[in-house]
Amino acid sequence: MLVAVEAVLEGRVDNAYALVRPPGHHAVAGEGKGFCLFNNLVVAAHHVRAQAAVGRIAIVDWDVHHGNGAQSAFFDDPDTLTISLHQDNVFPPDSGHVDETGVGTNVNVVLPPGCGTGAYRDAFARVVLPALRSFRPQLILVACGFDAACQDPLGAMILPPSEFANLTRMTMEAAADCCGGRLVLAHEGGYSTAVTPFCGLATIEQLAGERTPVEDPYSGPFTAMGGQELASHQAAAVDRAAALVAGLG
Repeated sequence: MLVAVEAVLEGRVDNAYALVRPPGHHAVAGEGKGFCLFNNLVVAAHHVRAQAAVGRIAIVDWDVHHGNGAQSAFFDDPDTLTISLHQDNVFPPDSGHVDETGVGTNVNVVLPPGCGTGAYRDAFARVVLPALRSFRPQLILVACGFDAACQDPLGAMILPPSEFANLTRMTMEAAADCCGGRLVLAHEGGYSTAVTPFCGLATIEQLAGERTPVEDPYSGPFTAMGGQELASHQAAAVDRAAALVAGLG
């Protein structure tokens, strides 16, 4: 993870994907949890700060579970924006509520079960992208979980694998606007042995600007499933997080 961040900050690569195991986003100071031992993104953020490489950092977490580790590490830090899009009250229990704002730079987008492309695109359009552009970080880190994908056994969302390319594209565009494209993704959750590899492929193809000959057999059927459109109760959940964005900057 540290090598990936250093390579991006030194301009040796445009962006990077750290295929790290175990995952990290649930680990907090002095305690591992939820399959996580060390919080890779938090360690990376502290590392580049110690090197005086960057000041303002944003961490975006689209794993289906709450990004409690980054929230805990930077809850009182006005120079770190932490945004977690997660399914309501899955893991950790009773964690990631919308009113957990710290000094105003912690944003939880608490989504109801069953969200698909409509809800995630609405959350990006009205929360994630405005927050990043208002905060203007010098580096964007992403906790890239794939367990919001359809049929993941540890989540109840319905994203097709191809939608992770779209989330990545939007984040790349925000990074280009805010911080010279400096973007690093770290591999987090994803527990369907059938679907997760295609989520990862879509993401890395987007980062690399390359299209492989590998065909995704899942995105077509999943995209055609009912429930992908934004529903009113999902928009209401995004509303509550969007209200937090105005104070950033």
